[in-house]
Amino acid sequence: MEAALGAKILNVLRITFLGAYNTTTAILGAIYLISLWRLFVKCGVKGWWALVPVARVYKLALCADREQEGRTLTTLNAANILANVIMIFTESGSIIYFGCALIDFALFFAMLIYEVRVFRGLARMFNRRKLWVLLWLVAEWFPIAPLLWGFSKKYQPLWKAEEIRDDDVEEFFSGRKAAVLQEGLTINLEERTAREFFRKKTLLRDIHMAIEPGHMVLLLGGSGAGKTTFLNAVNGYERARAEVTLNGRNMYKNYKEMQYDIGFVPQADLIRGSDTVYRTLMDTAMLRLPNSFSRSERKDRVEEVMEMFGLTPVQHNLVSKLSGGQRKRLSIAMEFIPNPTLFILDEPDSGLDGVMARELFKQLRKIADQGKIIIVITHTPDRVADLFDDVIVLAKDAKRTGRLAWFGPVDEARTFFERNTMEEIVKSVNREEEGGDGLADEFIVKYAEVQHA
Repeated sequence: MEAALGAKILNVLRITFLGAYNTTTAILGAIYLISLWRLFVKCGVKGWWALVPVARVYKLALCADREQEGRTLTTLNAANILANVIMIFTESGSIIYFGCALIDFALFFAMLIYEVRVFRGLARMFNRRKLWVLLWLVAEWFPIAPLLWGFSKKYQPLWKAEEIRDDDVEEFFSGRKAAVLQEGLTINLEERTAREFFRKKTLLRDIHMAIEPGHMVLLLGGSGAGKTTFLNAVNGYERARAEVTLNGRNMYKNYKEMQYDIGFVPQADLIRGSDTVYRTLMDTAMLRLPNSFSRSERKDRVEEVMEMFGLTPVQHNLVSKLSGGQRKRLSIAMEFIPNPTLFILDEPDSGLDGVMARELFKQLRKIADQGKIIIVITHTPDRVADLFDDVIVLAKDAKRTGRLAWFGPVDEARTFFERNTMEEIVKSVNREEEGGDGLADEFIVKYAEVQHA
């Protein structure tokens, strides 16, 4: 009994670490891992990842510049190992064994599709013919390809894998922190990182600015530049290594006291469709206004906000019956109930036509003129750019980290980037493979030099 259990455990270890079922394939699997270690080092990945089950699949995909395919393949690989382990400890012929065998069969073909994509990327990275993919598909049993690519100096990658690590990042830093405003918003963000698929990724870095009361600020940046991540860091929803102050008070340290002084409207509304507009706003008032407010004061505030956002005529309508523009105004009105000092909106005009969107931004302009600070993301900036005071431009640098390429007046941004429109500015900092001009690093350095001038 003990011998049988020991044999099963040995099989689990072989499958998990070597992908092998017997001694012969275990030896070949060991050769494969040693070769993979050498290959990883060539590609700029730490070699010991070759010894880590599941993770090594993702790291190999990084070497092939196929991260997205690597994520899927890693998940499939983990499921495949789990199915095989269950089969080892399950009686042959049982329903569970049969079910796992079917899953294993399906996973084999799914993995094959993604392995071909990763190995094609690897062949391209090493500037080799696609026929090498066939040898890589059998590499765990016949490790000819990894042996040659790992140990021969003849086989070298065209560039290193993009592993973002604190110990080897060499970037230009402005080092210019913003002075804390006693009235207004001050952001000094050192970095925002996240753990993602066996690696630490720096999402944002070196962003410093001060925004005065009464300013309406446009937030621009291409896809993946970190706009939403930046907003979440500012409002405290996802904290960064940063100091964010509002009217001189640290928002991270005093978050519970200050959370209703920040209004945040996400792109997707989360409003119950079965309530009326008035009931929705009254519920919001009950939750977000101080306990010192009487019912009549809450009612007055709700009526004031409904009038401000043009919701009074539809106050008795069900939310589910509202138009797209009315739902947007309701979402904004809910956040405005506690009369926040800082108002952040993520694409409030999505789904609206040009006329309705402009009317919405005109209302936001009126709110800013009351001494509020408003930060907005929109993908159609040029039709409303004249309503903004300042613009923030975030751009992905060479390490694909969100950095500050500009903060300042809208008109000065056009001069700085030598572009006539906001959309042209975004295009200038987007990567070439995304249809942009690929000038992000140039403008990041240029803006840092302007700060020091």
